[in-house]
Amino acid sequence: MRWSCRILLALLAAALALPAAAQTRDPILVPDISQHEIVLRQGFTGETLLLYGAVLDPRDRDIQYDVVVVLKGPSEPIRLREKQRVLGIWVNADSTDFRSVPSFYAMASSRPIEQILDDEREAAIYELGLEYLQLSPSGQIDPEEQARFSRGLVDLRQRQGLYEQFDEGVEITEGVLYRAEIPIPSNVISGRYVAETFAIADGRVISSATSEVQVLKEGFERGVEDAANQQALFYGLFAVGLSLFMGWAAGRLFMLL
Repeated sequence: MRWSCRILLALLAAALALPAAAQTRDPILVPDISQHEIVLRQGFTGETLLLYGAVLDPRDRDIQYDVVVVLKGPSEPIRLREKQRVLGIWVNADSTDFRSVPSFYAMASSRPIEQILDDEREAAIYELGLEYLQLSPSGQIDPEEQARFSRGLVDLRQRQGLYEQFDEGVEITEGVLYRAEIPIPSNVISGRYVAETFAIADGRVISSATSEVQVLKEGFERGVEDAANQQALFYGLFAVGLSLFMGWAAGRLFMLL
């Protein structure tokens, strides 16, 4: 019931602001998250974030709002390679680079996007759905090739559990309160995650709000990450040396046995 108490406090604060906002046309979104910090420790098996809040109409109109929530992880550049089978052996074939790809993406909506938005361009502007993600390929590439690689990247991330879409994942109560659960897998990267909430009516986005979640590493995992980022050369040499030593040690042990 903790989230219920927090949303009641948020509703009280929003209610105090309603008189000043009564002249506006747009509803007021009051979003929150069950936790604003996730720590990646050894043995981390995943987490579930609860995104909840309320949609308040200052003019108290009888409008049924749809709600969409999107959670995005830090963006990163990626090179995607296509595999081909040649003489029974899988080898690298074509490849393409993407400048800015969300490391994590999850969307939940009260209904399927095609049922609540009239214009696909609006879905593309706000990136509401996996098919509308803007993946920013670099260099010149044939549009058909770009679409094929983009589909392949999304499919890969889905199989890794890093991209999800829940078309009826937002529960709306009494037309005001909403809630959605977003699973966070164990293989997410650390960084700043942004949760966006959209109120939709009459086939268009009419209001939005954002919240943030920090995903952090602690202990040994953080030390390894810091070493890899700040001392990349020494970290690489150490990793190679450790691999050679482990291989030599395994060979010696095998000879003794």
